[in-house]
Amino acid sequence: MKRTRTKEKASSILCGDLHLRTDTPTCRTDDFEATQWKKLDFISELQRAHGCPVLCPGDLFHHWRPSPYLLSKTMEHLPDQFYTVYGNHDLPQHNINEQVKCGIYTLKQAGVLKVLSGVHWGQTPTKPSMVLNHMRNDPDYSVLQRRVLVWHIMTYQSKKPWPGIKSPKAGGLLRKYPDYDLILTGDNHQAFVENHDGRVLVNPGSMMRQSAGQIDFKPRVYLYYEKTNTVEPIFLPIERSSVSRTHIERSQERDVRIGAFIEKLQGTWDSGLNFEANLEEFFKANKISKPVEQITYKAIES
Repeated sequence: MKRTRTKEKASSILCGDLHLRTDTPTCRTDDFEATQWKKLDFISELQRAHGCPVLCPGDLFHHWRPSPYLLSKTMEHLPDQFYTVYGNHDLPQHNINEQVKCGIYTLKQAGVLKVLSGVHWGQTPTKPSMVLNHMRNDPDYSVLQRRVLVWHIMTYQSKKPWPGIKSPKAGGLLRKYPDYDLILTGDNHQAFVENHDGRVLVNPGSMMRQSAGQIDFKPRVYLYYEKTNTVEPIFLPIERSSVSRTHIERSQERDVRIGAFIEKLQGTWDSGLNFEANLEEFFKANKISKPVEQITYKAIES
């Protein structure tokens, strides 16, 4: 376990979107599921070392209906004192009214985790200290004295994640909701910390790199110290080579070949012939092999 910069024990551990799943993202070259549980075990070990709650801003699962196997494995590896809200991936049709059908609700009923009265996907804050009030009613969990908000909402800093984004910036959220000392957000899989007037917004990012665009991303959690209202990043162990861009490069090569095919097709197209006749002319002009011709005709006829 990596030593922290201070001997003080953290008040809580802030993690990001876990997106637990059993299928493997296209970009991964390793045993994705095994790596996933290894990361979660790392967080569990960190939780035991500090003896504090773990706060998650939603998207615990990649799909709202996890298999019995995935639920069982989650129960085996999930850290103790785990609090979360519902993310968009956690809810059927992204609808909070359907929460009783999802995996998080099952784990809640089993007593494996706590669902915060925070701000779930598609909701907005209505009162301060949502995490604080919930924890004070549960003597088995550590108590946070700070006013904390856990919210599944897309937010970002200066650089827009995509053109035309309508989601609020992190600095704007801190200014709009001054009642909170700490705002923990999810949905954006990149990690950042925003400060304003002694208050802090933390977006931990995703636990796993699940797209080629995250090839340089360093997954992390944050230790939160309520006395100073500050956080400290703890980076999760990764193997850089476990994420690859090969599938993208192959796709780009395929697109180039298709583009060249279309150009040739356009150059030999005769509007006076029917589709099959044009296809035959294309085969002749480009010396297409018989096996490829047969496959093409079979696809047309099916």
